[in-house]
Amino acid sequence: MKKFQPVIVGGDIGAYALARQFNDAYGAVSVLVTKYDPLAIRDSAIVTRHQCDRADDAEGLVVELEALGARLSEENPGVPLLLVANTDWRIRVLAEHRERLERFYLVPIPSLETIELVSDKEGFARVAAEQDLPVPRSFYQDLSGADAPDWRPAPLPDDLTFPLVAKPADSSTYETLEFEGRKKVYFIQDAAALEELWRTLADAGFRSHFVVQQLVPGDDTAMYSVTAYVDSRGQVSMSAAARVLLEEHAPATLGNPCAMITFDAPELFAAAERFLTATGYRGFANFDIKQDPRTGEFFFLEVNPRIGRNSFYCVGAGVNPMEVLVADVVDGEPTAPARFTAGCLYTLVPGRLLDRYVRDKALGRRVWELRRSGRVINPLNNPKDASARRRAYRLAGELNQWRKFRRFYPEPTDTGF
Repeated sequence: MKKFQPVIVGGDIGAYALARQFNDAYGAVSVLVTKYDPLAIRDSAIVTRHQCDRADDAEGLVVELEALGARLSEENPGVPLLLVANTDWRIRVLAEHRERLERFYLVPIPSLETIELVSDKEGFARVAAEQDLPVPRSFYQDLSGADAPDWRPAPLPDDLTFPLVAKPADSSTYETLEFEGRKKVYFIQDAAALEELWRTLADAGFRSHFVVQQLVPGDDTAMYSVTAYVDSRGQVSMSAAARVLLEEHAPATLGNPCAMITFDAPELFAAAERFLTATGYRGFANFDIKQDPRTGEFFFLEVNPRIGRNSFYCVGAGVNPMEVLVADVVDGEPTAPARFTAGCLYTLVPGRLLDRYVRDKALGRRVWELRRSGRVINPLNNPKDASARRRAYRLAGELNQWRKFRRFYPEPTDTGF
């Protein structure tokens, strides 16, 4: 294995999870490029934080990364810099400025053309249909002309019935937009709520497409995740899957899983591989999938052109994804294709809190079995970051989870909204 230096853009728990994967596998201390200093990375022994005041501005971020790359290359000549990001907007920024960044870094992300294809919900649905991946019935509202005095939203098609789910057709166009009432995903119960959403988005300056989809019934436990890596040869060399037990319910993070069980999912793996192969994909991909409890059919909701916030569940499934990445792009020796299927409980929330929301008795027994056998992981529960301050941050985070769920999702519902 060659020596290398990880550089991670971001500082949330997903960024910390990537840093831990690098550290667990190679002892590497990652450089995290962040605007803020959140608890997830504060006082950590496995990261070095690099301040970037313009981290929310594309040009500012790229200029800072160029300067950082030049400095690190001068300090450690010949040591490859491996650049990683884990939000849609940041991935797009890296792709758009790949030529500038590749002067200093290895940038293992899909091409901009591929990102634009799969990140757009309409493009995703088209490829998914071609590869026999079921998707929910959808309608795409164009708000690009909302500045015009005579602009009116297009009417909803007759084949869509309330309740519905609405979200940006391309998350990267929405990620940095701030306005009162902003949510990651919207639960639309009637026509009045939909009209109000269009007005809110237009007033906030959103000028792209929003997708409205037929709600697939089921609570959080009907959601599934598949994470895959396509290596430089075009082979899907890593696949792992997890069933969601509980998602975040605060508006800004709605839909982000915070507790999952890893499992074997051969049909989902095969479907994901068909999609990735058809698009000429390279790098990490994370699929959001929901199972209709009435029929058992799986609907593919979207694919994120990145590894995903909860990548640490892959460790519980039996593989450290950063080892797969480094073998391919640093060492130039891609690993043999494998599906990782070990059973594990991945959780970011206290056990007692999770127990309140898992209503299915069989799932509850599975959670208990995994706990009893010690097969439980949390990226923040890191023996190398066990200082008193870090323990205090973890406790503060757990208390905050109780407060958030009490406020935004006090009781489980049949829809997860």
